[in-house]
Amino acid sequence: MPELPEVEVTRLSFADRIAGAEVLSVYLGKALRWPLGCAPAKLVGRTVQAVRRRGKYLLVDLDQGLLLVHLGMSGSLGFARHLAALGKHDHFEMRTSHGTLRLNDPRRFGAVVYVAGEDAPQARKLLGKLGMEPLSDDFDVARFHAGLKRRKTAIKQVLLAGDVVVGVGNIYASETLFLAGIRPTLNAARLSRPRVARLHAAIRDVLGRAVAGGGSTLRNFSSAAGESGHFQLEAMVYARAGQACRVCGTAIKSLRQGQRSTFYCPHCQKA
Repeated sequence: MPELPEVEVTRLSFADRIAGAEVLSVYLGKALRWPLGCAPAKLVGRTVQAVRRRGKYLLVDLDQGLLLVHLGMSGSLGFARHLAALGKHDHFEMRTSHGTLRLNDPRRFGAVVYVAGEDAPQARKLLGKLGMEPLSDDFDVARFHAGLKRRKTAIKQVLLAGDVVVGVGNIYASETLFLAGIRPTLNAARLSRPRVARLHAAIRDVLGRAVAGGGSTLRNFSSAAGESGHFQLEAMVYARAGQACRVCGTAIKSLRQGQRSTFYCPHCQKA
């Protein structure tokens, strides 16, 4: 599943190129997770002003309204002057004066939703409960600590929930907990302020490096420019069960938390 770094890498790969473009046509393929919310023809003639990100959502600002884009489990965006013919997994295409934006999504858990603004009911439903942005100045240690104090479940699960801090998905939760030296099963409410500060710094560090590395390509992720990520090559624990810890040499272990795989070092993450 594309996580925050992959979504941010996607945004960076086409935001500047599509800004100022006029929408010429819109194509819808098979139904995605949620309906578009308007007739495709309603978007024709609109101008793309900017592309922002909120958590794992891309917000394509138009001169009237905006598009909320989610990549789901297997989606990826492509943007180019000329793209190949539509394939069976291409379910949304917006042709503009600057190029064509296309969503390819084999599992169809992604979505493109038109809303009149961020205050629209559907926008509030999708964005309203998202936590702090980890790469923004709003990600405050004191607020982070207070949010964790209210959660009496495993810290890994709290990070994945996205209501305290948004976008720390499965890959990066394992990596940040390793860097902070915190066992993924530890109750979030038990974390002391110094340990929360270390986790806060680790989240920023890991996500920042992941964006710089183009994200993680485990199966088929690529940016809108068609480039694969390589952060997975420097992972310390994720998908390394049975292999030696790069720091202490102890065998990396794995466990299941909420139907997701978690990876950790039992020596470096004692508690």
